[in-house]
Amino acid sequence: MDRVLIGAATSNSGKTTFTIGLLRALRDRGMNVQPYKCGPDYIDTMFHAIASGHESVNLDTFLASPQHVEEIFQHYGTDADVRVVEGVMGLYDGYDRWRGSSAEMAELLHLPVVLVVNAKSAAYSVAPLIYGFRHFRSPGIAAVVFNQVASPLHFEYLKEACEDAGVTCLGYMARNERLVIPERHLGLTISAREEMERLIALAAEEVNLHVDIDNLLRLSNAKMQKS
Repeated sequence: MDRVLIGAATSNSGKTTFTIGLLRALRDRGMNVQPYKCGPDYIDTMFHAIASGHESVNLDTFLASPQHVEEIFQHYGTDADVRVVEGVMGLYDGYDRWRGSSAEMAELLHLPVVLVVNAKSAAYSVAPLIYGFRHFRSPGIAAVVFNQVASPLHFEYLKEACEDAGVTCLGYMARNERLVIPERHLGLTISAREEMERLIALAAEEVNLHVDIDNLLRLSNAKMQKS
């Protein structure tokens, strides 16, 4: 299992920002990274392709059968060192309760889930949220990454919450006004490749500084490589 799914507690938690930073950070280590996106989204996949150097593949259990989704996943990941799937909306948000959700995809493809939690207006109160996501139903979550963290002290409170919820904390993305991807209905608005590259490089810098990439790779069972 050389695979991991990046999910989120809600939309607008920062999973795309974290995903593109992770993809670039892994690529910079010399790893062959295959990205995927849950759902028919075509804009996040552009970010994925620039960040990883590989075309991102859509996975959608509403438009395709589970068997076909599995075949697509395996076909495009044959030569990859690690496969990174970005979820859609909140982890359990689907077209019919959890059907079509990131959680359903994680269960179908046996993906360990890293949950991105927006901590902008919270500290220890994230503990019951994380505990709930861990215990609600399969697949649960393997680890957490926090986004919009104000300071190292803020992160210490969040780490304590993770410990008490019984979930591994992999690190955080610091609050940074320059690291904001503008939004519009049904997607992201940046079209200039140069601006995409700037955001990806900045996100990768954050991931390298504050996220335990080696531990994340252990969760995915990928072969670790360092540049």
